[in-house]
Amino acid sequence: MTETLRDRKKRQTRQALVRATLRLAAEKGLDHVTVEEISTAADVSTRTFFNYFQGKDEAVASSDPEAGPRLRDRIRNQPAQHTPFEALKKALLDEVADELTEDRDLWLLRKQVIGQHPELLAKVFASGELAERHLVAAIAERSGLAETDTYPMMLTAATGAAFRVAMARWACVERPLGELLGEALDVLGAGLSEVPTQGGS
Repeated sequence: MTETLRDRKKRQTRQALVRATLRLAAEKGLDHVTVEEISTAADVSTRTFFNYFQGKDEAVASSDPEAGPRLRDRIRNQPAQHTPFEALKKALLDEVADELTEDRDLWLLRKQVIGQHPELLAKVFASGELAERHLVAAIAERSGLAETDTYPMMLTAATGAAFRVAMARWACVERPLGELLGEALDVLGAGLSEVPTQGGS
């Protein structure tokens, strides 16, 4: 799926609004930030803000709406000889390399703001669940199973857990996210019945 100039500009605007919301919320507290301030900081109109988000909470808690479809296409485009797990692993690592490598500071800000407002966690989980549906569909397609079968649902859930572990470690250690995610996925792929002989630090 080729990104058009219009799509790229929309994505950049959305990212600018998210960054502005998180930065201001971290500085002043989310309750003390207005949509008008966010829009001004992102150099767009208030109307533009509401084209992307229903409110400040959504700007903080929602994930990239294109991430799910983008990952689904990445999985589908992996070589046919790759197992579903291999295809998903490569898709996730490519996604991190292309979309998240430079976002550590933004992730830490988001973590800080959500920590201050735990009521947003439900929206965070709902946003992630929507993206996971695309992964389940792609894995089911590659494995020849129904989307409601255990394997595609379990693989997606387990991989999501590995991703969250990598993100949590990313907040604590100065190492590339792709490297941390690769380690987590390697542990998952090897199985968890035995403790690895050497873990990453």
